[in-house]
Amino acid sequence: MAGKQYDFTEGSIMKKMILYSSPIFLTNILQTSYQVIDSLWVGNLLGPNALGATAISGTVIFTILAFIIGINTSALTVLSQYKGAKDPYGLKKALNAFVVILGVLTFILGIVGFVIAERILQFMGTPEETLPLAAVYLRINFVGIMFLFGYNFIATVLRALGDSKTPIRFVLLAVILNAVLDPIFIAGFNMGIEGAAYATVFSQGTAFLYGLTYCVTKGNVPFSIPFKPQKEQAKQIFKLGLPSGLSMMVISGGVLAIMTVVTGFGDEVVAGFGAAQRLDSLIMLPALTLGSAINSMAGQNIGADKWHRVSEITRSGLMLIAAVSLTMSTIVFFSADWAVSMFVQDPETVAFGTMYVQTVAFFYPFLGINFVLNGIVRAAGGMFQVFMLNVISFWILRFPLTYIFAEIYGEAGIGIGMGASLVLSALIAAGYYRLGRWRSINIMENTKK
Repeated sequence: MAGKQYDFTEGSIMKKMILYSSPIFLTNILQTSYQVIDSLWVGNLLGPNALGATAISGTVIFTILAFIIGINTSALTVLSQYKGAKDPYGLKKALNAFVVILGVLTFILGIVGFVIAERILQFMGTPEETLPLAAVYLRINFVGIMFLFGYNFIATVLRALGDSKTPIRFVLLAVILNAVLDPIFIAGFNMGIEGAAYATVFSQGTAFLYGLTYCVTKGNVPFSIPFKPQKEQAKQIFKLGLPSGLSMMVISGGVLAIMTVVTGFGDEVVAGFGAAQRLDSLIMLPALTLGSAINSMAGQNIGADKWHRVSEITRSGLMLIAAVSLTMSTIVFFSADWAVSMFVQDPETVAFGTMYVQTVAFFYPFLGINFVLNGIVRAAGGMFQVFMLNVISFWILRFPLTYIFAEIYGEAGIGIGMGASLVLSALIAAGYYRLGRWRSINIMENTKK
């Protein structure tokens, strides 16, 4: 049975925001639990060096894939506006164009990433003890990168059409498979960190095939046999997608840069930061969820030219993120020591991970403000504007502040710099939302050609 597709151009905004975003939140929890379970098995079966290797490799994978993830984000905007405008023909053409362009780009980046994997790790200053493990893990993941992107793209398409429940099935399948296969491949087959990587690729591949089958047979998704996109449509996708892709590369590149600060403090801090990132991701879930939900909701209303509802979506999103993220921050703050200890037992590693999590926990509501406001701007087609906001956030604020505070306060400064940058980024995002000219953007005229 196909999942329900919401029409956000009418009815209660807050009610639909909660009903629509709740499955996305659950999906994001499952995505995070996927990473957490992977880290638990690797950290406990293979030790802190292997855990650090997966943390560093995960950052690299996200960085290499970021450009395509960014174009994928632009798909959410374009497809949701077609949905709101009730233009099925335009929706089908746009969907095909995204499938062709993103498929080719993913294939190319997978090959390039596989070839240069070790060089990237060396550039990051990966400790010698960790480098061989990270290189093996990274290369295997690049082999299956098409699967990682594939099932995430399918989830994006369904959400653009108003269906946020069905993607839960794909992610749940991947989580269950990974949880079962990790210990079997790592310890049962004595494959070590290679086993963790193969379990990941197999799980993601199965989820992708299941998602594709669902969309074709039951999901009411207008997929077709891929055909060459029209020149004007391809140009428009790149016009929107390039800033969005670069925006994601700016974000992931900023994370990569921060990791170079972390690696300078040795294996214990790298492993502790890897464990802390898993908890970080829990705190970030409300922001990620609402950012995605608001992109779809606002996109449909912009496509339908209902701007009064777009303003109401902004107000509702800010209220919701404030309540939920503060609750999550409190829970994670008081459980930090116990939670970090689940991943590793080394006292120094646990001490740093706990300190970092407790330092940044209550700054994440400001990250939520960023996601909500940027989600609205992105829904209007303001990809370049969001790109510039992310450049400011990560390269003018977050990386420099993290580096400076780490120089002053040592490893404790990593969390202080991160927290300070989140506050300043939220203030700048709010300023642009109020004063910027994003409301005058019109992407439908160009994409209907």
